[in-house]
Amino acid sequence: MSNQRSHILVVEDEKHLGVGIKYNLEAENYRVTLVEDGPTALRMVDGAGEGVDLIVLDLMLPGMSGYTVCETLRDGGIDIPVLMLSARTLAEDRTRGFDAGANQYMSKPFELDELLSRVKNLLQVSGRSKSGGIKQQRAAITDIDFGLVSVNFQTHEVSVDGTSVRMTPKELKLLQYFVENNGRVISRDELLREVWGVSGNLQTRAVDQFIARLRKHIEPDSASPIHLLTIRDAGYRFVLEPVVSEPSTPEPTED
Repeated sequence: MSNQRSHILVVEDEKHLGVGIKYNLEAENYRVTLVEDGPTALRMVDGAGEGVDLIVLDLMLPGMSGYTVCETLRDGGIDIPVLMLSARTLAEDRTRGFDAGANQYMSKPFELDELLSRVKNLLQVSGRSKSGGIKQQRAAITDIDFGLVSVNFQTHEVSVDGTSVRMTPKELKLLQYFVENNGRVISRDELLREVWGVSGNLQTRAVDQFIARLRKHIEPDSASPIHLLTIRDAGYRFVLEPVVSEPSTPEPTED
């Protein structure tokens, strides 16, 4: 995907910041549209369809937060990459952003070079997916039953031992990636690239945090997982039908 053909929607109510981001992205030959609130952004995405390639989304917007904008997009099945911007720096704010469906999260103030690098990375990952990359080569799995768990990835319905469980879009996307790669050891770098759409070089605990939360949903005993195993110094492996003697690495306690 060339920069000339990449259309970026910037959603930022601080006019000086929004104009600055727009100016610098246009200097990189991207096509940029700037709006100042969530409802306008949603209407534009709905009208433009696949014409928007990336959304740079501020968190603190008037009337409708960036969280709500992102959740509305994901609930509607729209998977346009979202780079969320926020002055909030707490870990729980980042986690909530990922829960809402953001691909990347940047804290304000930020360096321009880092913003441009993340935009380029997200567009490259999205472009590979659209052109038939790894994700499209795998057989798409729409529903699965394993252990006491039943999941429909299309309707986002999850039940464990007959009880309905609410999982976030990112948790479901992570679980689906593991299911579609059943039995294969997957590194953290690969998960960051394919599930979060970010460079594997990014230093973040998001993967480990989401693995821990996913285990609480799907494992009979999250402290001794039988489906989602840690492979020391390599990553993780999902086992659809575990063998009783399947070894697993004891999980570290949370900090």
